[in-house]
Amino acid sequence: MEEDIRLFLNYISKEKKCSRNTLDAYHNDLSQLSDYIAVVKEKEGPGYNSAELSEDHLASYMQSLKQKSYTVSTIARKIAAARTFLKFMAERGKVNKDLAPRLTAPKVNKPLPTALSVADIQRLLAETARVPSVDARRDQAMLELLYASGLLASELMSLDVEDIDTLHSCINLKGHGGKIRKIPLESRMGKMMREYIDSVRIKLLISDKEKALFLNQRGERLTRQGFWQIVQGYATAAGISAKVTPRTIRHSYAVHRLNSGADIHSVQEVLGHAHISTTRAYKQV
Repeated sequence: MEEDIRLFLNYISKEKKCSRNTLDAYHNDLSQLSDYIAVVKEKEGPGYNSAELSEDHLASYMQSLKQKSYTVSTIARKIAAARTFLKFMAERGKVNKDLAPRLTAPKVNKPLPTALSVADIQRLLAETARVPSVDARRDQAMLELLYASGLLASELMSLDVEDIDTLHSCINLKGHGGKIRKIPLESRMGKMMREYIDSVRIKLLISDKEKALFLNQRGERLTRQGFWQIVQGYATAAGISAKVTPRTIRHSYAVHRLNSGADIHSVQEVLGHAHISTTRAYKQV
């Protein structure tokens, strides 16, 4: 099954444009399925191949997951990965029939998103303005842009200078398949980004070939992990008791926008949600 998994991962990487984190998660979950089936088939006898997968095998695999100390959401993720993989196998004639429908994931009650109060957001942003260093001015631009756009941390870190349209105050975010998602910004934010690019980023830049918008001290693209640590540092310095992460700031953007009377469909479009129900959850916060 290892070879089939490799082909599947190659497929979703090229065709679905899945991120590295998503590919790693699929690989881990499917490897667990493969190891379990291999043990079962070894007991049944030699000569196992993927086409011999049966409903009984999958039923016993689901039961084995329930016997472990996994959370409901973890079990649901592992079964979802197996379903997607089995559908891929069936479409390519690798199994005798599509067994995906036989895998039933437990229902997961998603918790409501966590958002900061407007006062906490103001304290967080004010903290970045206390120090006049180049790094602090970069951090201020990052946090201000995150709260003004609701981007994911990975999206924010993937931005290049050319993605910021300071003339029209918007972000041209590149998505899967080259699709562009246009995210409007207030004119104040457009002006701040122009000042950052002209006066701050230039001081961090080492190579003219570097296109990244936000740079570290080595003049390279700042990582998502590095940004997470920066957010944590300012939250601690600001004395905010609530847990603060880049995703918390994204949630705060959505909640505050909706509370201010923004149209839910416009917020959905900015956040890039495929389903309006995902955006509607912010109305309950």
